[in-house]
Amino acid sequence: MTTLRRAITRREFLKMTGTGVAAASMSTLLSACGGGGQTLRFWWWGEQEAPGLEGWINETVGLFQEENGSIIETHLQDTTTVISEFQTAAAAGEAPDLQFLWNGIYHMESVWLGYLQPLDGLIPAAEIAATNPTVLSRFEGQNYRMGWYSAAPLYVYNKEMFSSAGLNADTPPATWDELLEACDRLKTAGLTPIVGGLKDGPWGEWYMGHGLGQNLDSPADALNLFIGNLDWREPRYHEHWTRLKELWDAGFINDDINSIDLYPGIDLFGTGHGAMTAIVAPILNSQADMLGREKVGLMTFPVFGTGQMAGKPISDCQGIGISAGTQFVDTCAEFLRFIHQPERVQALWEQTKAVPMDADFDVNLIDDPLLRQLRTEWVAGDTVPYISNLMPVLFWTDAMFVNSQKIISGEFDGEQAGQNAYEVTQRWLEQNPDLVEKYSTWAADLTL
Repeated sequence: MTTLRRAITRREFLKMTGTGVAAASMSTLLSACGGGGQTLRFWWWGEQEAPGLEGWINETVGLFQEENGSIIETHLQDTTTVISEFQTAAAAGEAPDLQFLWNGIYHMESVWLGYLQPLDGLIPAAEIAATNPTVLSRFEGQNYRMGWYSAAPLYVYNKEMFSSAGLNADTPPATWDELLEACDRLKTAGLTPIVGGLKDGPWGEWYMGHGLGQNLDSPADALNLFIGNLDWREPRYHEHWTRLKELWDAGFINDDINSIDLYPGIDLFGTGHGAMTAIVAPILNSQADMLGREKVGLMTFPVFGTGQMAGKPISDCQGIGISAGTQFVDTCAEFLRFIHQPERVQALWEQTKAVPMDADFDVNLIDDPLLRQLRTEWVAGDTVPYISNLMPVLFWTDAMFVNSQKIISGEFDGEQAGQNAYEVTQRWLEQNPDLVEKYSTWAADLTL
């Protein structure tokens, strides 16, 4: 069983409007003598995907309280309200002091609304950079998150199945032709080459993040597509959907992908019913436990594109920022620096097996080969950002999601998917003229 089952996708959270700030499941860590009257609130998320994180949070808050004297109240947010709950509270002047933040547009909208405090000037630039928050956390040259632990998207493959199909289990396909050959051999051997679940949408997001990036030179190209400065109708910008159709038409994907959700689709890999699948870093551990760690191999998505982002592992991470409404900016900054002290970073790894983003984390502490490879290549290696974190809500629902499902259902080919993406982009531009300038400004920060 995987560690996370989302009822709805993160993209849908951006469309939700809050109806109030939940007070349930608030846990308060108190000391006999308070910190000079300072009581901070920290809203966080992650136990759902990294079991053990709540214990680490409570321990860390307690240690900080002993050292600093401030009280920190913690609130574990529900997956469906991470964004809406914070934005509703911020609009009402009741935001927490510290807030968990997903990457890209998931927190950048709060930046544009004035709800988040830039970290520059509060925390040394070298310390911010050392947490690898990724370039998607920056706007107008300022950083709004510190990195926490890896949420990198990647592909995994079943070494045992590769061997049984006559493939080299230690050398996964690196090019598109090699992928097609591997899929053909796996299918001939009676195995399903690629498995997934597309019913709820994120599989299509992950696929686009891996595929579209191959024909881009930087994340700025993706933003320029989303705001109409580049044209989805150009073949290079919809080639990833053309390639998806190629995989589907060849019978290389489970035939029920459109009728099952993301995580049941991933479980087809963990239960030995498919040779390859897309995954994200926090659930790698549970899938490896399910299948058998010795059977699991890691791979970047095979290359077909010609952009500078092609062939590189994708880095992404969860993060934490400071509310613009806090009265305790300096204490918040001290806490963010505290959680990145070496002993706290080591404890994060030991207690949760979530792979830390910190540059000075000792990789030798990771005794598991899979997670060590994840850290070496998808965190500390030559990586690129996850461009799917940049797309507007309307594009997610009406272009990416629709395109991937209609390709599988046989209603679209790559060119038709590109045309739909173009039309959705034009509609978004008409509906959101005030955001175009924000996106254009953001693009200036996203060159590699």
